[in-house]
Amino acid sequence: MFDSYSGYRLLSRLITYLLLCFILGLIVGQVVWVLLIGAVALLFWHYRQLSRLNFWLWRDRRLTPPNGSGSWEGVFNGIYRLQGKNRKRVSQLAFLLGRFRQGAEALPDAAVVLDSEHNIIWCNKLAQLLLGFVWPLDSGQRIDNLLRHPDFANYLKKAEYQDPLELASPHAEGRVLEIRVMGYGSGQFLLIARDITRVRQLEGMRKDFVANVSHELKTPLTVLQGYLEMMQSMAEPGSPNVKAMEQMQQQTNRMRSMVEQLLVLSRIEDSAEINLEVTVNMSHMMEILKEEANALSHGEYELSFYSEPNLHLYGNELELRSACSNLISNAIRYTEPGGKVDISWRKVATGGIFSVTDSGDGIAPQHIGRLTERFYRVDNARTRQRGGTGLGLAITKHALSHHQSELMITSELGKGSTFSFLIPINLIESDINTDKVERLL
Repeated sequence: MFDSYSGYRLLSRLITYLLLCFILGLIVGQVVWVLLIGAVALLFWHYRQLSRLNFWLWRDRRLTPPNGSGSWEGVFNGIYRLQGKNRKRVSQLAFLLGRFRQGAEALPDAAVVLDSEHNIIWCNKLAQLLLGFVWPLDSGQRIDNLLRHPDFANYLKKAEYQDPLELASPHAEGRVLEIRVMGYGSGQFLLIARDITRVRQLEGMRKDFVANVSHELKTPLTVLQGYLEMMQSMAEPGSPNVKAMEQMQQQTNRMRSMVEQLLVLSRIEDSAEINLEVTVNMSHMMEILKEEANALSHGEYELSFYSEPNLHLYGNELELRSACSNLISNAIRYTEPGGKVDISWRKVATGGIFSVTDSGDGIAPQHIGRLTERFYRVDNARTRQRGGTGLGLAITKHALSHHQSELMITSELGKGSTFSFLIPINLIESDINTDKVERLL
């Protein structure tokens, strides 16, 4: 039934038919008329087969094509064979689609498939619970017509999906969602919404715990330090207890410094929004930073300060000063005496950049990505010796995030490091002097 018909076989059949008509014409003495009648009969027979095929394609409800004969047998058999292949492919696609939907339903996150116009193609059950969709009634609806939130509309409009968007759940009150949009295929998008309510609650508990513990530690540390100072003043010169009390005083000071930095970090984290309309006089701040750096270096380092005149910005002066001070103190702390530290604040095409470059030992590449973590130290023994707490860069990171900036670190072992951050142009005061003249403080 499934034998294919070659062109040679079809041609041989046609020639045989015409030859029979020609012989019959010779017998009756009317070759032309017999050939004409035979051709008309052949055309009628082909038209009949076409009619059967057309009827089966458009009207007949049977899945199998009609039986063909002659040259049409291969056509009908070929269609039947293609039907079998298509049914097998459809079955495979249906199986894969079912597996995909089962996998998407098993996801712990809400999943929504969107087309290039952000219309909903498909969503899982969790998307119906977290986002309030009704499936399949919402199929074909624009997602921003269902999630009516200005931040989400701007997120889609900007089409900058590198960072996730945090949004209050429109359907479940009190829940916080983290929304990510990823492009795939040809003009399609996959939206993933994750419930991060518990994560935010734990972060809030951690912040409150650190702030409360740090605040409660201030009083006992003050008492300990007071008694240590009194005992040091009463100790006789040459007493073996003097060295022990000096070490206790040193560790008490270190702990108090850590508590104060924890309180600063908690205060910066709690201030989710700051007033970005207040002008910060960077020239005055650089003068203060220079005095602090000179006091910290004790004349043992070569310090160089550069500040572009009248280059001021909008933001929180205390947070920016804390960030800059931490970068400068780290550069001095981790550079051997006699080394060089360059501090600069200058204008670039995209805003203003503050940078601190030292000639220290440098940092290995595997440590750079974790430097802004709390209490992370490249060398614990060296950090304790230099008096570091492991919180300075974490404070800097959070302070910069309030000013639409982030800490940039470049370093090479044995040659030093550069810590810098870029304040975007929209936070730079517009009436600054455009002359790029550097001033030595």
